Amino acid sequence: MGTKRIRIGRAAALVVLLGGAAASVAAARPEPPGVVMYKSALCGCCGKWASHLRTAGFRVVVRDVGDLLGIEARYGVPKGLGSCHTALAGGYVVVGHVPADLLARLLRERPPVAGISVPGMPGGAPGMEGGVGGSYRIVAFDRDGHTSVYATR
Repeated sequence: MGTKRIRIGRAAALVVLLGGAAASVAAARPEPPGVVMYKSALCGCCGKWASHLRTAGFRVVVRDVGDLLGIEARYGVPKGLGSCHTALAGGYVVVGHVPADLLARLLRERPPVAGISVPGMPGGAPGMEGGVGGSYRIVAFDRDGHTSVYATR
């Protein structure tokens, strides 16, 4: 049996080569971090926080629930750190209007905490824009309920 030569033009060869390289780059690109958010169906600011995270590149799944206090209890949120929504991301509990850059920092640095919280609903936090803004704390907490200031804004 003889071998057959197939002639393709330079442009076609380049497309074949680049197509393979593009597929390799796409396969190497990391998946955006996933967040599962539990909220009340009636809460509008929670949807704004989810949009804030999506704009920052997070994948967000929203689950409407009727018992937010039960969700906080299930995931060990200490008393006084609750808010209008609780989320899970990368093995951490994320409560309230945590800025996306701080969530990304948490997932990158992986500190030995159970989660972080922006207690209450402070004006100026992501999803709470338009209200009277001021500084607010982002609080880290561990499984035993110990807290520390993770950041301030």
